[in-house]
Amino acid sequence: MSEPASVNCAVDCLEGCVLGDRCPGRPFQEDAERFIRETPLDQMLEMAAEAVRRRQLERLSGNGGPQWVFPEDGIRPDDF
Repeated sequence: MSEPASVNCAVDCLEGCVLGDRCPGRPFQEDAERFIRETPLDQMLEMAAEAVRRRQLERLSGNGGPQWVFPEDGIRPDDF
């Protein structure tokens, strides 16, 4: 079996996960399955509609771009 660091999931796992229980995405898959199993469809649709509404409001307000946070003492070129 392959090592998790050497597996490209987008390519190697098209037919199913090749790592089985060692898959680094396993906890996320379990969380997603639990969410789908326990959350009513109506609630999911409400969540999606709210997310769309928020994005539309951000675009209309002009604040939809990236939010930049700069350190108080500025950015020095030698920091890169």
